[in-house]
Amino acid sequence: MPRNSAPVPMEALLAAELPEGEGWQYEPKWDGFRCIARRHGEKVEMISRSGKPLGRYFPEVLEILDRLEERHFTIDGELIIPLDDRLDFEVLQLRLHPAESRVRKLAKETPAQLMLFDVLEIGGKSFDEKTLAQRRRTLEHFYETNAVDGLLLSPATTNRDVALGWLRRSGGALDGVIAKRLDQPYRFGERAMVKVKQLRTADCVVGGFRYAEKKREVGSLLLGLYDDDGKLHHVGFTSGIPAKERAALTERLEALIQPPGFPGNAPGGPSRWNTERTGQWEPLRPELVVEVRYDQVTGRRFRHGTALLRWRPDKAPKQCTFEQLAPELRPSEIKELFAG
Repeated sequence: MPRNSAPVPMEALLAAELPEGEGWQYEPKWDGFRCIARRHGEKVEMISRSGKPLGRYFPEVLEILDRLEERHFTIDGELIIPLDDRLDFEVLQLRLHPAESRVRKLAKETPAQLMLFDVLEIGGKSFDEKTLAQRRRTLEHFYETNAVDGLLLSPATTNRDVALGWLRRSGGALDGVIAKRLDQPYRFGERAMVKVKQLRTADCVVGGFRYAEKKREVGSLLLGLYDDDGKLHHVGFTSGIPAKERAALTERLEALIQPPGFPGNAPGGPSRWNTERTGQWEPLRPELVVEVRYDQVTGRRFRHGTALLRWRPDKAPKQCTFEQLAPELRPSEIKELFAG
């Protein structure tokens, strides 16, 4: 294990399906911030995937680590914030704030937890060269002997059917499923794991668009869904428009420009989402419908950009409602995961 610098976590390679056969361990992929936590005596620190310190943003988790009986350890896990009926990634993002007073206030209002899924070192003994099967047994013992509120142990299984069940219910608290070889050591900085995400489709109203940065042609379509009161809300975007279609599509969209576009939540409002370029956008009459593929919904918004599949002239805009989205995971379902 790296001794004089921040350890670089083992990464995952995206795949279409979970691997089959003997020798695999499957784990939920939690919707949070990856975190390497380590303690050497009185020094406790948390390190992000990119090697940056996280401790100042999550002081309550530093306190959790400081309460552990073990004084020397390095563990791999995920920072999560359970809030209301889901794990809230947006609230996690709010923690990355320069003002310590703001961070302390949020730490009290929405405390984070640390979900463990691997161990690299305990008591000065390195485990990164051990197999995953050995590390998992060590991690379970570490968790049992250092149990405190706010520290969680992620479920794991060698049963692919169980993992497929987790995958089917992903999209809220879960970001998919991770598969790891039981006979494999911890490979720092390598894509030595497999991750699979549940991809779903939705029909959305095109409530607006943005021009491309360097050319007055459509760059992205702004997507909307109707709530129970018939109000259209901005839920995300798609930008995979073939170049040969952009000129004609731009002309078609410009003929539909008409405010407000999104009477409900609109682009450019209060948000911590950083996957979509902010700036000027053009509102449209709600007449066009597209089918898109998405991977995750958090706070009734698509987390990432979506893939444009096809136009749906056969679909009435008012049929594009939130009801078609997969529900986010509820706390009772999270408890079921831990119950096996």
